[in-house]
Amino acid sequence: MDHKDVLAMEWKRGRVSGKRQITIPQKFFEQVGIQNEVEFSVKDQYILIRPVKEHTNSDQYADLILADLIKEGYQGDELLAKFREKQTGLREAVQHLIHESHKAAQQRDNDDQTQELFGDVMDD
Repeated sequence: MDHKDVLAMEWKRGRVSGKRQITIPQKFFEQVGIQNEVEFSVKDQYILIRPVKEHTNSDQYADLILADLIKEGYQGDELLAKFREKQTGLREAVQHLIHESHKAAQQRDNDDQTQELFGDVMDD
C-alpha cells in the first residue's frame, strides 16, 4: 500500500474513547463483512483492521483431523463418525480453555503483568 493508494481511499472520521474504543462506520462494517471479531495489524503509519474469518481456523483443524484419521486407517462411514467425534471433542476442549482463561482473569489480583498486557480492557 503506497501513499497514493491511501490518498485515493474513502475516509471517514471517528472518535476514540478513553478506553481506546472506536466505532466502525456502518458502511465499512458491512462492506468487509465484520461479524464478532476483527484483527489488527500495523503497516507503516496505518492501523489495518480486517474481519476474523472463523471458518479459516476450523478448516485447518478439520484437515489435520482428517489426515490423522486417514493415517489411522478409517474409511467411509467409520471415518465420518470418527471425524464428527473428534470435532466435537475439539470444540469442547476449546470451550474449556476459554472458560478457564475467563476464570483466571476474574481471579486476578490487579496483577501488574495482567494490567500491562490488557490495560483497561480488563476493566470493562
